[in-house]
Order: sequence, then C-alpha cells, then structure tokens
Amino acid sequence: MAKRKRRRSATGSEAHYADGRYYDQAYRRRRNDVRFYTNLAVESGGPVLELGAGTGRVALAIAKAGIDVVGVEPMGPMLEQARQRMDRLPRAARERIELRQGDLMRLRLRRKFPLVIAPFNVWMHLYTREEIERGFATVRHHLAPGGRFAFDVLLPDPVSLSRDPAKQYRGGEVPHPRGGVRYRYSEYFSYDPVAQIETVVMDFEHPDGKDQSFCTPLTQRQFFPAELEALLHYNGFVVESHSGDFEGKPITAATESQVVTARARRSTP
Repeated sequence: MAKRKRRRSATGSEAHYADGRYYDQAYRRRRNDVRFYTNLAVESGGPVLELGAGTGRVALAIAKAGIDVVGVEPMGPMLEQARQRMDRLPRAARERIELRQGDLMRLRLRRKFPLVIAPFNVWMHLYTREEIERGFATVRHHLAPGGRFAFDVLLPDPVSLSRDPAKQYRGGEVPHPRGGVRYRYSEYFSYDPVAQIETVVMDFEHPDGKDQSFCTPLTQRQFFPAELEALLHYNGFVVESHSGDFEGKPITAATESQVVTARARRSTP
C-alpha cells in the first residue's frame, strides 16, 4: 500500500508539469506572486535560490530586476520552456540566471544565499514528514546567516476536500497548445484525510472523441496554518510573517494562499 501511495504521489507531482507551454498558458495571469518574490529579491540584494523554478515565471522577473538568481527545477519540460523564455531576454538579464535540473530534497550547492524561495505551491509536493524535513534541511543548508526563506501554499478548502470523488465538475472549454484544440474541461476531486493529500484529476475531453482525450492528475499535500507554523518551528525556523495573500492581509476563510517568510533559528550555545 505504501508503495502504491508513493507512485500515485509521484505521478500527481509530475504530470501537471509535463508541458511547459500549457503551464505558461494556464497561469499567464498569475502576477501577484511574481511581484512579491521580485520585491523580496531586490530587498535581499541577491543572489537568490529558487526551489521549483518551473518555466521561469519568477526567476526571469528577478533577473530583469537586476538580481542574480539560481533556479532549480526537477522537470525537464519546464526547464526547456524556461530556457526558451530566457533566450528572449536582454543579454544582461540572461547572464544573471543560472538554471539547474535537480531535486530540492537532495540539492546541496556550495553556495549560500540571503534569500531562498519556493513559489506557487512547491512545498505542497512534499508529501510525507520525511520529505518535508529534507526540504527544510535543504533551505537551512543554503541560507546565509540572517537569510530569509519565503514560500506559499494553498489554504486547505473544506468544500474542496469534502467533494464527492465520483462527481464531475465541468469548467467549460479551454485551449491547449497540443494541436491548438479547444478541449472540454472538467475536474474530479478526492482527498486522503490521513495523508492530507488532495488529488485533482483534470480531464481534457477532445471534441473528436475519447482517443484524443486525456487526464492530468495533480496531488498536493494540504497544510493547515497552525500545522505549518509547527513544522517550521520544529525544523529550525522562526516565522517572520504568515499572511493570507501577497499584500500581507491576514488569513481568513476566504484566503486562497498562505504566504510565509521565515528565518533560520540561531543555535543556542
């Protein structure tokens, strides 16, 4: 059973990131987080380490703002899209970006950074206590003295977590770079309350039939606010801010994203 759960989590942590062009299309209007992390990067003076760089949404903006950034991403298709986007930047900005393929749980660069970031739900792909601990260990390893760690995760939505997994939630038509076709889009939701993992299956129905239709699973570990603060505390961090959006508003029932900044706790003599 444990092996089956790990395979399910691996598939759900990768499938959504197998097409960099679709990813960029789906999230092209998401800009608040880019501004937030870019402002932190400028404030830090750089360089910045980004864990889960994706297609470079944040890393490219940081480089354009004049700050050096190292972006680490496990998925080849995302890195390929990031490099294509990077090629369109002015030379000065391109020279500020280093993109690397790697797993954040195993990453050990011989560098320290005043700012480490993990934008757009990256931490929600750490599913077990051991994986979460390895992720935090990576952050501590790379933080310069007094450095800051910033990341965001979704606030668990009780309505979403209690949905009937057999029910189809239709979402209209969406264009897809795959053939330029408009697919009929719908979603299915299921939640494992023990593992605290929600799986969303995104269904793309091709207008010409099932042979060209496909599904994309996305699995995300849910972090409740008090739990998240405890995990940070017991993994050696002091929470600096824990807000309900990228403008610093408090967490409420209407919150979508929890946004956290923290610093490594100083060791006591």
